[in-house]
Amino acid sequence: MSRLRAVAAALSLGMPFVATAADVTRVASSFEENDPFGLFIDAGIEHTIRRTHILRELATPEKLEGRAPRELRSAFNYSQYETRLNVDVAAGISQDVEFSFGLPFILFRNEYGDYAEGVTAGAPLLANLPARATGTENGYRAYRLGLGNARFGLAWAIFNQKKDDTKPTWVARFHYEAPTAARLDPSVDTYSDGTSRTPVGDRVHKYTLSTALSRQIGLAEPYFRASWTIPVRGPGAYSNCDNDGLLDAGSRGNCGPTGLAAGWTRAATGLQAPHVVGVVVGSEFQIIDNPVRNIRLDVRAVGNFVGAGRYYNELSGALGKMLTTSEYLQVGGQAGLTVRVSGFLAIRGTAMFLYNTDHALTGEKPEADPTGGTTLSANPSHDPRWDAAGTRFFASESKDFRFDATALFTF
Repeated sequence: MSRLRAVAAALSLGMPFVATAADVTRVASSFEENDPFGLFIDAGIEHTIRRTHILRELATPEKLEGRAPRELRSAFNYSQYETRLNVDVAAGISQDVEFSFGLPFILFRNEYGDYAEGVTAGAPLLANLPARATGTENGYRAYRLGLGNARFGLAWAIFNQKKDDTKPTWVARFHYEAPTAARLDPSVDTYSDGTSRTPVGDRVHKYTLSTALSRQIGLAEPYFRASWTIPVRGPGAYSNCDNDGLLDAGSRGNCGPTGLAAGWTRAATGLQAPHVVGVVVGSEFQIIDNPVRNIRLDVRAVGNFVGAGRYYNELSGALGKMLTTSEYLQVGGQAGLTVRVSGFLAIRGTAMFLYNTDHALTGEKPEADPTGGTTLSANPSHDPRWDAAGTRFFASESKDFRFDATALFTF
């Protein structure tokens, strides 16, 4: 009865009743009997950190007895720090159907490739790298900022437990990230030439299909979400042939008319973003159970598969190009707390940790047929200085940390 009285009081004061759907199944709904228009506005700040141990393959293994294993030595300790502002708006366009829009602004994205312990600029381990990779006494640096890609989405609550408590809440979403941000150019050395911070856009369309289920059971609401992000190269996406002066002299000729005749188009020499498949399993718990003012704890496990591709990775800032990167897994978790201070306002804070399995950062094939046939020709993106066996780089012990604080407005 006390819960019913609280709901009645909220309605009598003209305050929106706050649904208890888990965050992953939250959908703005309009044209409801007691709420003709549903609107969510989320505004927050997010800080992410990536730390990666970069190893290099040795051309001559030190162990000569028997069958020598591949020898790897520490080259760089990489760190990336990024802080961004996020604004997202979701409006109900029908009952249990929402349209959303979001736009991030990256305040800064700083990359630091510090030499590993015992490594100096003249070390044989760093032989044949461009000057920008050893441009400071501590390693290499890269600096970016700017507007990120705009985000659009549609969501439909196929089942809604608030309306039919015999069923869980089931939401299907379509999310589109448009290539609206100015293009990131990895060939620009933002440290050595004194250039101001460069943009962050990848110029890739990203289409994400996802589905999520949640079910409130007492004060707990377990949930599950699966997603698949499909990248499609957009207009103006970077090609390694855009600055062929940084490419190997033996293959850069295929950036010109000869390469075009062999099929080495911008699509074949440019950015190839990875597919990403993700799964989230977790639960929210109401610590304080009140329709208007409550505290919810969110604990989840996160797993992602990041496919192979050619894109901006931890070494791109040092080598000045998009690099072939092998597939890897991300596994970790997230914990968050949402404090609803009124019917209109809630504050959410989260912390996430992801471990990235070891993967290659270089390794472009020396020859290929970009048309899918059997006629091989020199690959303009291949550079024997770091793509050939015995010279490649690998990411090891890579970790991502993310922290964010967001104000959630409900109308």
